[in-house]
Amino acid sequence: MAKKEELTPMMKQFYDFKAKHPDALLLFRCGDFYETYNEDASVAAEILGITLTKRSSVAGTSASGTAMAGFPYHALDSYLPKLIRAGKRVAICDQLEDPKLAKKLVKRGITELVTPGVALTDNVLSVKENNFLASVHFGKTACGVALLDISTGEFLCAEGTTDYVEKLLTNFGPKEVLFERGKRGMFEGNFGSKFFTYELDDWIFTDESARKKLLSHFGTKNLKGYGVEHLKNGIVAAGAVLYYLEQTLHTHISHIRSIRQIEENRYVRMDKFTVRSLELLGTMNEGGNSLLSVIDKTVSPMGARMLRRWVVFPLKDVKPIVERQNVVEYFFKEPDVRDAIEELLHQIGDLERIASKVAVGRVNPREMVQLMLALKAIEPMKALCQQAECGSLKRIGEQLDACISLRDRIEKELNPSPPVLLNKGGVIADGVNSELDELRRIAYSGKDYLLQIQQREAEATGIQSLKIGFNNVFGYYMEVRNTYKDMVPQDWIRKQTLTQAERYITQELKEYEEKILGAEEKILSLEMRLFNELMVEAANYIPQIQQDAMLIGQMDCLLSFAIAAREYRYNRPVVDESVVIDIKQGRHPVIERQMPVGEEYVANDLYLDSDKQQIIILTGPNMAGKSALLRQTALITIMAQIGSFVPADSARIGLTDKIFTRVGASDNISVGESTFMG
Repeated sequence: MAKKEELTPMMKQFYDFKAKHPDALLLFRCGDFYETYNEDASVAAEILGITLTKRSSVAGTSASGTAMAGFPYHALDSYLPKLIRAGKRVAICDQLEDPKLAKKLVKRGITELVTPGVALTDNVLSVKENNFLASVHFGKTACGVALLDISTGEFLCAEGTTDYVEKLLTNFGPKEVLFERGKRGMFEGNFGSKFFTYELDDWIFTDESARKKLLSHFGTKNLKGYGVEHLKNGIVAAGAVLYYLEQTLHTHISHIRSIRQIEENRYVRMDKFTVRSLELLGTMNEGGNSLLSVIDKTVSPMGARMLRRWVVFPLKDVKPIVERQNVVEYFFKEPDVRDAIEELLHQIGDLERIASKVAVGRVNPREMVQLMLALKAIEPMKALCQQAECGSLKRIGEQLDACISLRDRIEKELNPSPPVLLNKGGVIADGVNSELDELRRIAYSGKDYLLQIQQREAEATGIQSLKIGFNNVFGYYMEVRNTYKDMVPQDWIRKQTLTQAERYITQELKEYEEKILGAEEKILSLEMRLFNELMVEAANYIPQIQQDAMLIGQMDCLLSFAIAAREYRYNRPVVDESVVIDIKQGRHPVIERQMPVGEEYVANDLYLDSDKQQIIILTGPNMAGKSALLRQTALITIMAQIGSFVPADSARIGLTDKIFTRVGASDNISVGESTFMG
């Protein structure tokens, strides 16, 4: 690298920003491109498949020394996700003023630091999965953990043994994990090296700084109202998450409205080996299916994300399980209601993430229209739920809020099919703002007026070939072929001589040009102001929209259970406080879906209780189905305790609080292969 004083002003600016974020790949906006330099350029070129070139970075020389790779600024949404998926932290350095108006060096600044855990771009996020940022604090008495999905506003915390925290990290699958600087050995010793991690300063992981940050964000005097006041280590982890948001310039976080404890005693305890061995979320081998993939019939992104959570956190309380079952049964028995709600769910879109984009000021016009369409669908959905002969569904209906005044305002003020980008114009509907309507009339009918001038002057002067044109140098002009140049009026001002013609301007043309060009600029500025006012109004409804998203997610999961039950012949199990597992003609939910056409899965009965039959000793040759029966029993129990119907003629499931399994390490049960097959 050249000495700092020898660098061009722009490269000095680049190195100053790079020094502030040495661990991030810096995208430096230069005109119509985002450019990367030096080591960043080599990395970007390899990940993005773009050309690596060189540029001069030394003042007063044309020497090419600095490695450079870049891409057009409008392609950011295509290239940024590739860098994030490759595990890179990316600092985006934008031009903060119009280069045309800049007298010297264009003012620039870091506008966002994007990392795998704080991504908001649709191309980075998976519709069916949360994008959690986690933080782990190694306390003296327990290990604290916090999880935040900035794209939905969900904020959770807990504390316990490192084994418990490992289970949570496995089940929630965070995209990035924060921990205290200098504790990498402790982190990897407990949780392995599979997570994308980032180290923060030790002062951030203190009770005082964490509480201060949380209380300041929530505007409260303590955390008792959120039920987390007693989680000393969890609070430290949660505070670190908010510090990290500040560091990465994510300061518009009004959609993070609360923090909840992950209550261990509410859910069935399953360690990471059990989740993996039972193939609840994914398969251990290629070509298989997971339980989630079989029962997931959800329509909305909120439902898909919620179902993923339900599968790894089965309930331990009969009452909420029965409430879920009641809704599933109602949908099962009322196909007309089920079909009507499913149809409405298709119109909802990702309500949860749109609400978050409104909060951070990143919602685009098309997403705002999608918000309106979702709110429109909620109204008939609310009516269907309230009319249902099912108490649990009625309660969901009572809590749904169609935000009618917001919905009507969006419908009135926005064009029904606006562009994605606000600066393309045509976002605000006609009749919303009289000044905007007048400017549009000038800008668009003004061009017709130019044709009228052309026609009028051609007739007045007798210059038949007269044409009005436009260029960036001197604006609108009248072009006269040399044949007619003697007929040009004296008050026309000659601006350009061509081989075959002359170009002139007139006072009238100049005045109208100012009107037209001024109108186009004013239109964009006014549309931006009106859209931002609408966005501010929508931000007032974030609590209601977030509640709607949660309720719709629940309803979607329960509808999914009903569809799976109807399609796969599942029946409602009896879930009670007994110590009995009594399954009649049970089937493995995943294997039965993999059976060759015309071949039936061999169903099995199973009975266990604490008096007559506490233990079953199962023997048989390889590939006889021992593992399948064991797993099938666990899966039926899990399905029953998440509120789903089960693959059995009948089942009675006494509440289970823990499930452990270490079935053959290389069994590929979902495609019918045993450890000892061969």
